[in-house]
Amino acid sequence: QVQLVESGGGLVQPGGSLRLSCAASGRDFSFYTMHWYRQPPGKQRGMVAILTKDGSTNYADSVKGRFTISRDNANNTVYLQMNSLKPEDTAVYYCYVVARSPSGDYSPYWGQGTQVTVSS
Repeated sequence: QVQLVESGGGLVQPGGSLRLSCAASGRDFSFYTMHWYRQPPGKQRGMVAILTKDGSTNYADSVKGRFTISRDNANNTVYLQMNSLKPEDTAVYYCYVVARSPSGDYSPYWGQGTQVTVSS
């Protein structure tokens, strides 16, 4: 069973930093494209960062230069390092992956989300 569990969220002041973790289980995700999404209060969920299976990264324009996505294959974990945080970064952050089922179908998997609040 594929499971994604986020952690590391919390309350931080503007300009501060947090590192989010997404612990994956059920299979080895070393060769999967991993995603971070976020949903600010009252807004739709949007992409934050992508780490492809070949190591390429993509970021939303709003977080470029401040956020970094990475993975630790030994621990089957993906991270989102967030620096220079702004109040507009306040959101529930989700880990996301599309994985193939034994039948050949591709299914989306989401973590439960972790709350990040940036406030003074």
